[in-house]
Amino acid sequence: MAHKSAETALAHFFGYTSFRPAQEVPVASLLANKDVLAIMPTGAGKSICFQIPAILKRGLTIVFSPLISLMQDQVDGLRMQKIPAAYLNSSQDKDESINVMRALRAGRVKILYLAPERLGSEWFRNFLKELPIDQVIIDEAHCVSQWGHDFRPSYQLIAPFIAELPRRPVIGAFTASATREVENDMKHLLGLTNATVHVTGFDRPNLSFEVVQPQNKLTYVLQFVADRDAENGIIYCATRKDVEMVYGELAKRGVEVGYYHAGLSDDIRKIQQERYAYDKVRVMVATSAFGMGIDKSNVRYVLHYQMPRNMESYYQEAGRAGRDGAPSKCVLLYSGRDVMIHKYLINESVHEPERRRIEMSKLQQMINYCFTSDCLRKYMLNYFGETVTWTCCDNCGSCQHKGSLRDLTEEAKAIFKAVIDTEERYGAAMITDIVAGNRTDRIVRYGYDRLPVFGRLEDMDDREIKGLIRQFTSLGYLDCATGKYPILSITPAGEAVLDGSAKVTEVRRELAKVRPDGPRQSSNKQRFGHNGATAGMKRRASNKPNLFEALRQHRKELSEQMKVPPYLIFPDTVLIDMAFMRPQTLADLYKIKGIGEAKLQRFGLSFLKVISSFRD
Repeated sequence: MAHKSAETALAHFFGYTSFRPAQEVPVASLLANKDVLAIMPTGAGKSICFQIPAILKRGLTIVFSPLISLMQDQVDGLRMQKIPAAYLNSSQDKDESINVMRALRAGRVKILYLAPERLGSEWFRNFLKELPIDQVIIDEAHCVSQWGHDFRPSYQLIAPFIAELPRRPVIGAFTASATREVENDMKHLLGLTNATVHVTGFDRPNLSFEVVQPQNKLTYVLQFVADRDAENGIIYCATRKDVEMVYGELAKRGVEVGYYHAGLSDDIRKIQQERYAYDKVRVMVATSAFGMGIDKSNVRYVLHYQMPRNMESYYQEAGRAGRDGAPSKCVLLYSGRDVMIHKYLINESVHEPERRRIEMSKLQQMINYCFTSDCLRKYMLNYFGETVTWTCCDNCGSCQHKGSLRDLTEEAKAIFKAVIDTEERYGAAMITDIVAGNRTDRIVRYGYDRLPVFGRLEDMDDREIKGLIRQFTSLGYLDCATGKYPILSITPAGEAVLDGSAKVTEVRRELAKVRPDGPRQSSNKQRFGHNGATAGMKRRASNKPNLFEALRQHRKELSEQMKVPPYLIFPDTVLIDMAFMRPQTLADLYKIKGIGEAKLQRFGLSFLKVISSFRD
């Protein structure tokens, strides 16, 4: 259990009367000066786990963070709650940096955010050694591992720096996702062999996961966004070209949309990110470069235009939805072309054989996720090493479509027999021609039109057959050689189907159906019509939609005056509680979770005035 002083600080600064169960172990460990390695999903409240100990410790806490924008958001939020915090990074001019260093020497800063790249300067390391460092926090700690999905060499400077300090501080390492391999790397490379390892669990019950194979991805996206015209969302694309194409099509239809990729200048990227953070746009179309620096709590959906290369990347990016705990949607749009591009890029860019093997293995597990007929949530949790007892979560695409699955054993036998009868010498195109009954010149020349299996699937079109081949490959019934010639071969699992000892069940929902008249341009649904803020919060927001909107508008005006993102003032969940509870006094307002004393004093009266005006 967390110390009483920690709970007092939590209530005073953050407006919560108790820690979440997931937060108690890291807080207690750091306060007892015991190292901790905490693997906590996005939205679990990991920042509070080290910010509360930092407030209570006498000396300085240094937080190593990978992104400049994230530092600024965190520091702005802490300062708003009258917690002395600062950051040092390349966005500051010389005078700003000097002022921060003077404040550090004078002991006027409790929490300092740094990029690990700063440790490359011997002068700067010597400066830090003179400070009374009580605690070092490594955020996004998976970046230290070469086998992680987001390796950053600068993270390997942290452990040598800590070893140089005149007095070893307590160390806390935090990440949202890590396999066993990455966990072991973090312990070894950050000097955490004796640390308390705290794995909260990766389940995010408020997120609904789905994989879709639309006939036309763009049409699907346009309809999806139009159906959620009052919700904030992120659309991830693999390439800059796709980002700009999707952005352009949404903008043409009047959607409040921004775009973000590494090809933009630093200034443009900053402007685009601020537009989304400040609610100037409600949809952001971006490459994976966008997101880690956004602490936006009310993202109601994350849509992936292409399949990510590995499960870690997907979990992290999809996890940017629903950070406030409200129901949110995560949809991945799959096509076979995504797989081909990823395999090509891995073969071309990863030269070390063991690293390439690991990358290919991670890619295969991502493909398997896209095709599994099992619970998507269960598949994801198993990937991260968690044991799950349930068979159906009732909140993912697989579990919600169980009734529509069909037996594909006969189709599988036809395809597998064609592979065997052609002596495992060809790829998907030739096998498709054989089972579809296409009498091409090559088919006739080699006599494959006389095979018993020729034309066995003539009632299916070629696209469907190739889709089945990809499914059967992803599930391990067929093997596909990597390289220039993707030749198919049968596996023991496929042989079991051929000899009748195993069956194959459909592993994919129907292709997404799009309305013949295309996506709607607008919608009159209330703001939480699709994925409300929890069952209770959805009801509350629906009951008081006008007051909620008035509170949102007031928050937006305040954010523009203060030049901070709206969610740093109050998240949507607090506004929803205000609209439902209609507090009349500051004492009433203080009862709402998420309102600490500093924010109560700073904003309480103005929000009460909005509520009072609405009532009058």
